[in-house]
Amino acid sequence: MDYSHQTSLVPCGQDKYISKNELLLHLKTYNLYYEGQNLQLRHREEEDEFIVEGLLNISWGLRRPIRLQMQDDNERIRPPPSSSSWHSGCNLGAQGTTLKPLTVPSVQISEVDAPPEGDQMPSPTGSRGLKPLQEDTPQLMRTRSDVGVRRRGNVRTPSDQRRIRRHRFSINGHFYNHKTSVFTPAYGSVTNVRINSTMTTPQVLKLLLNKFKIENSAEEFALYVVHTSGEKQKLKATDYPLIARILQGPCEQVSKVFLMEKDQVEEVTYDVAQYIKFEMPVLKSFIQKLQEEEDREVKKLMRKYTVLRLMIRQRLEEIAETPATI
Repeated sequence: MDYSHQTSLVPCGQDKYISKNELLLHLKTYNLYYEGQNLQLRHREEEDEFIVEGLLNISWGLRRPIRLQMQDDNERIRPPPSSSSWHSGCNLGAQGTTLKPLTVPSVQISEVDAPPEGDQMPSPTGSRGLKPLQEDTPQLMRTRSDVGVRRRGNVRTPSDQRRIRRHRFSINGHFYNHKTSVFTPAYGSVTNVRINSTMTTPQVLKLLLNKFKIENSAEEFALYVVHTSGEKQKLKATDYPLIARILQGPCEQVSKVFLMEKDQVEEVTYDVAQYIKFEMPVLKSFIQKLQEEEDREVKKLMRKYTVLRLMIRQRLEEIAETPATI
C-alpha cells in the first residue's frame, strides 16, 4: 500500500476531521498489527474522496434476547406451480452462482423441500462437489425456516440438510430453529461485518442485523467503544465506526466495539473509569479525603466573607458618623 503524504482532511464525525496523512499513519499501524490476517484494511480514492474498507470486529454485549426472522424478506424460492417444475429456475451452484436451467426433463431436489422418497431423482450438482462457504459478509440469502418446511410435511435427506445449513447464517453456530429463534448471544462473542469509512453508525447497525436476519429494529441498539479501564464511549449517529476503530488502535485487548442496548448502558467517562476498579475501602478513603478538602475550602470561604462583611459594616458606620455637608 502507498502511504504517501497527503494534505486533505477526512471526516470522522459531525464537524470533526482528521488529516489524511495522520489517518494513513494510523492505518499503517493497524495493518502491521494484523499482518497476514483478513482484518487488514484497504484504502482507495474515489471522486477525490478517501475511502477505507475492510472487516470490523463487533462484540455482542446484549442483555436481552433478540429475535431471528422466520423467513427472509426476499427469498429466492417461490411456491412451485407443479411438482415437475419446482425449483427449475433457482438452481444454486456450490459457490453461490446461478446455474442455467437444465434441458434434461428431470426433477431436481430443492435445498429446502425434498419430494417423497419414491420420487427422488439424482441432483445434477450432487453433494460431492460442494464445499463449505466461508463468508465475511452475507452474499447468499437464507433458505426457508424449519417451521415453513415442517408445515409441508416433507422429508429432507441428510445431504439436503447439509446444503441448507451451508446457505444459512449463524451467530457462533446458532442456526435458526423455531424453538430457539429468540435467544441472547454469548456476551463478548465476536462477529464481523465488511464496511467502509463512509458508513455511519446506523448504517453499520442495519448491516449487522440484516446479516443475521434479526427482526429487532436497529433503533434498539447502539455501538459502544469499551476500554479495559471501564470507559464506555457511545458512537453517535454521525460517527463512522471504522474510522473510530482505526483511531482507537488495532489491539482489542485495549478497546473493543460492542453492540449493546441503548436503554441498558450508560456512558462512562475516562475520569470516572479510572476509579471503577478500585476496592470499596480505597474508594471510601478517596471520598473522605475529598470531603476533608471540601470542608477546608468551605471554611476558607467563610472566613473570607466574614472579614469582608465586617469591613463593609465598619465602613457604613464611618459614613453614618460623618456630618452631612451642605
